[in-house]
Amino acid sequence: MRKREYLQSVEDIDFKFYQTPIDFVVDEIASSEFKGKGNYLILHVKKVELTTWDMIAIFAEYMGVPAQKIGYAGLKDKHATTTQYISVEASYEKLLKKFYHKQIKILSTTRHSHSIRMGDLAGNRFSINLHFVDNIDAGKIEKVARRIAKDGLPNYFGYQRFGRDSDSIKQAQEMIQGELFIEDTKLKNFLISIYQSVFFNDWLRERVNLTLENNESKFKILEGDVFISNDSKLSTPKIMPVKEYESQKLTPTGLLCGRDVFRARSDAREIEKDFDDEFLQEKGYRRPALIYPKDIECTYVKKQTLLNLSFSLPKGSYATVFLESIAGKNYTAKDVKPKETKAKAKKY
Repeated sequence: MRKREYLQSVEDIDFKFYQTPIDFVVDEIASSEFKGKGNYLILHVKKVELTTWDMIAIFAEYMGVPAQKIGYAGLKDKHATTTQYISVEASYEKLLKKFYHKQIKILSTTRHSHSIRMGDLAGNRFSINLHFVDNIDAGKIEKVARRIAKDGLPNYFGYQRFGRDSDSIKQAQEMIQGELFIEDTKLKNFLISIYQSVFFNDWLRERVNLTLENNESKFKILEGDVFISNDSKLSTPKIMPVKEYESQKLTPTGLLCGRDVFRARSDAREIEKDFDDEFLQEKGYRRPALIYPKDIECTYVKKQTLLNLSFSLPKGSYATVFLESIAGKNYTAKDVKPKETKAKAKKY
């Protein structure tokens, strides 16, 4: 997998961040308000050092139901403190009042008319501690973070998408080429998404480099680019939508290759076709090429040389990509692994 390139960064700053329950906090933002009545119980839960699947399995065992009976909107990091919403049938409300687990806490409950489905979230709010930052560098980091929020962040899939040491990429390629047979449907779909994601990231890298070659700081638009609007309707304007793009009403998109997907035209297609597999039978999609971090807050703790960076991102995007863009470097799982001396999670 090729290096992820960025448009904005802070030069000569080598801050550290660690994916620990203290240093990496994620709060899910619901896509809509829950009705407060209905046949489903919505749990707002906090988990520590658990994957979403781990948490679902614990609740499923406690209630004596299949894991598929528990609804959730998105997958959250393991090495972090995260809050998210899950749903169960309301008949388990009394039983769940006695629920206890040292790594899971039910923060609140409410009723709703239907179960939560995958994708039923607006985005996530992150609070991340950056270490070994002096007060001058803290100012530089905040400045470039706000500039990225204004001009747009390349919406790469982060390193987490591809597994430790990117081993899943090789599996995905072997499966698509018919060299590896995968029977498990979930694993097969996961590897297909990996295959699509690699193409997308490589395409986005090409477009970022094109922007840099033209000495531009904002993503360069090409004739034939496919845009997505706030109401998610795709369009290919004949006239470049400069005003709509600059006002963030329209966002350019990249291809997740597959069938039944709108492909770019003209100049944009000339680049896109090099990162496409038109023979892939699975459904294709368009993914925003840019996202815009919102509600950025920076708090500097001088004695600890620590800068807390808080921000919100839309669903499907990666906080580590934002940090990579600020630092101007790529991270791996090994880079953010906490030291043995780092503080452990707080117990409830």
